[in-house]
Amino acid sequence: MLPIDAFDQYFVSRLSENIAELIDLVKQPSVSAQNFGLEACAMLVYQMFVRRGFTVELIKTPGAPVVIAEKKGRSDKTLLFYNHYDVQPAEPLELWQTPPFDPVLRDDVLYGRGVSDDKGHFVNRLFALDAFMDLEGELPCNVKFVLEGEEEVGSPNLPAFMEKYHHRIKADACIWEFGDVDHRGAPLQELGVRGLLYVELAVTTANQDVHSGMGGSIFPNAAWRLVWALNSLKTPDERVRIPGFYDAVRSPSQKDAALMETLPDIADEYQTRYGIKGFIKGLRGGKELRIAEVLEPSATICGLTAGYQGPGSKTIVPARACAKMDFRLVPDQNPQEILLKLRKHLDAEGFDDVEIVSHGMIPPARTDSDHPFVRMVVDAARDVYPLPMVITPSTGGSGPNYLFVRYLDLPIVCMGFGHPGAQIHSPNENLRLDLYRKSAMHLVRLMKIFAG
Repeated sequence: MLPIDAFDQYFVSRLSENIAELIDLVKQPSVSAQNFGLEACAMLVYQMFVRRGFTVELIKTPGAPVVIAEKKGRSDKTLLFYNHYDVQPAEPLELWQTPPFDPVLRDDVLYGRGVSDDKGHFVNRLFALDAFMDLEGELPCNVKFVLEGEEEVGSPNLPAFMEKYHHRIKADACIWEFGDVDHRGAPLQELGVRGLLYVELAVTTANQDVHSGMGGSIFPNAAWRLVWALNSLKTPDERVRIPGFYDAVRSPSQKDAALMETLPDIADEYQTRYGIKGFIKGLRGGKELRIAEVLEPSATICGLTAGYQGPGSKTIVPARACAKMDFRLVPDQNPQEILLKLRKHLDAEGFDDVEIVSHGMIPPARTDSDHPFVRMVVDAARDVYPLPMVITPSTGGSGPNYLFVRYLDLPIVCMGFGHPGAQIHSPNENLRLDLYRKSAMHLVRLMKIFAG
């Protein structure tokens, strides 16, 4: 087997070729929220595996296809990769410096929708595998992939897929879709995700908007109805008022608190980066801010729509108003139960006219920080990054990890090249080439350790 330096040199000499492949993939829009370009993108992914000699299959679902692929290696150990080929909508388009689906490399930073979340991480995994196949002629262990096209809309068809096909993707460990470094450049090991319930609340009070001079004093106003309904969900101190919302919440363990104690204070970084004056609930920083960020549930208004929002004035009584919300959940909250509690609460508060449409739900999931595979990932990062890998019990986001824990009973870890300024889900999403190379270097080292 070749020394590790040969792999590091490979990632320098072959970077342009790999990035060109990523650019081709990003040029194919694949926006699950708009059901746009998904099958075409799945076929591109399929072809990428075929070119590398993988056994690959495109599995149809009621939504976007799922791509599964595998390739044998020297060891009998099997490493599973989960990624997704769908991306967030690019809007608002006017805030992009360059077209979102025409990637541009500028000052060693690649810009485009999906270059980080998650097409870039997928192609980065392939970069590491290419190094093994080109330099050593084979992979050090068995490798399997699952790529879906609906992660950004809550993975609605993945549960049925996992129930039917989980035996096809059995493995010893799983590398999840993403990974990050913090503002200091230290790699993060985020060992879980919060759950998610995403809903749309809507009120309709008439069959059309009405002149406010005629109806303002006598007609029900959909916007006010919705505002009052939303106001019933939270107290000014940010406590969710839905009865039973906190009943199943598992308090942070001593181990969780100890891990959070090791993390750097992020308060100043957040305030500077996002231009905020302070934090809610009287939080100032330190361990308490870190715990609240990822180990406590939340209820967030993501968007509000009602009446006229164009230039100038238009005097109307809105006939319809809508709000989109997400509830981020922690162990052991169940999103289906929270949805039922939300309906019961609105009815009890006199808002039975508020319609609730669920746009996705995902339970929370975690991997034990003491698992040996976690230690492998941490050890493999030591000579790649300037600072040791930092372990945190969970990330604040959500994903379908629970399905892999439930059906495959394996450890799930994160590793990758995300950074605080990557702008994922926002205009000008980007990746840094220096971190992109380091992510591939990290994965090569991990696979050598993992293969034994």
